[in-house]
Amino acid sequence: MHSFIFFILFCTSIFLKTEASTEICETKKCATGAPEIRFPFRVKSQHPQHCGHCGFDLDCSNNETTIHIPSYGELAVKSISYDSMKLELIDPKNCVHGVFLNLNLSLTPFQYYYVMKEYSYLNCSVRLPRSFTEIPCLSGSGYHVYTVKPTFAVPNSCRVVKTVPIPFKYSPYLADNSFGLGLTWNLLGHEDSHEAKVGSLQTEKEQETDCFTMAHVKVCIAILIFVAAAVIIRVNMNQTRKLHYQKQRENQIQVEELLGEYIANMSGRSDEADLKQSNSQHQTVIDIKILKNQKVQV
Repeated sequence: MHSFIFFILFCTSIFLKTEASTEICETKKCATGAPEIRFPFRVKSQHPQHCGHCGFDLDCSNNETTIHIPSYGELAVKSISYDSMKLELIDPKNCVHGVFLNLNLSLTPFQYYYVMKEYSYLNCSVRLPRSFTEIPCLSGSGYHVYTVKPTFAVPNSCRVVKTVPIPFKYSPYLADNSFGLGLTWNLLGHEDSHEAKVGSLQTEKEQETDCFTMAHVKVCIAILIFVAAAVIIRVNMNQTRKLHYQKQRENQIQVEELLGEYIANMSGRSDEADLKQSNSQHQTVIDIKILKNQKVQV
């Protein structure tokens, strides 16, 4: 039992030493000239879990820094500004409005860095007048995609694909990856807008369900080890106390038995002494009678 307790405490000490040795979080780069990766970001394959927040996981692939957005997929990280809390991304498909159309930031800890306005994406079977600029990367043979204000009267040849808040409607001067895919974050949770607060609450719920990290698992394991050790020690103490009481009871019974035997022996010796004394007195009487008879005969 004692050896098992020692084994548990030994494992616990190793665990705590391992935890202490991983406290240092180094700054990483996926390549020369790539953005620095440090808290709250982390490289999944290189940083321990505690070196970053959930949702801030980055990957290094082919000397490129990437981030996975659940609603869209992989985006390249152009730069990270920790002072202004700005994350600039690049779409590998070079279609920023394709990202805007499918991006759902409520599933992430990020919000758009720029001011957003609502725009509707139209899918039209025929081209609209030249005052409307078609999105080349979303259009194809037989259909044409545009961004318009939600108040726009949709013609019969078009249908609304989606109305979403985005930084800007399509423009050939703003459609490249040099502008638009800027995201920000706020770890303090003091966002100003109601929409940002709702997004933050949704993010926290996602983190509660999806981010039960190894750090939490290790804490639970440590707690379980300490609880198990406490239970084993308590059981061991109860068993020791029980054996002690049992030994005391056995000793008491032995003492009582020995005392009974002693009293019995002493009583027997007393009766034997009285008997010997009685026999001696009786012999003395007989001897006196014999002497008297001898005198009479003389």
